[in-house]
Amino acid sequence: MAEINVVPYIDVMLVLLIIFMVTAPLLTQGVEVDLPKADAEPLDQESSEPLVLSIDSGGLFYLNVGDSEDAPLEPQDIVALAAAVLKVKPATPVLVKADKNVNHGSVVTGMVLLQKAGAPKVGFLTDPAQFDPLADQ
Repeated sequence: MAEINVVPYIDVMLVLLIIFMVTAPLLTQGVEVDLPKADAEPLDQESSEPLVLSIDSGGLFYLNVGDSEDAPLEPQDIVALAAAVLKVKPATPVLVKADKNVNHGSVVTGMVLLQKAGAPKVGFLTDPAQFDPLADQ
């Protein structure tokens, strides 16, 4: 009496399941952005100090790298400095801290500069204590 051995088929099925579970998150398209939330959790203190691109209300860019962190930088300087930091420490979190009244185009320009520097993921800094979604309406 001949029987079909199903054990190899179960093994193949489990391997395919693992392959699909690993590749499914990689199939998402678009720009990966961590949107700010009112009840956002703080950054992990064990990770390295984040690279923060600050944008003031006038649209000037500042980077928390170098000797003069409070001096505005040109776009090519931001790309060069951020690329140098990310080359040395690729796991450095990259964040954007923009003024509430800054032009949306300036924020997008800052994000593009960080992506050109090699940042795989860009997050936003918010102040959860002052978050009120109905206050600006």
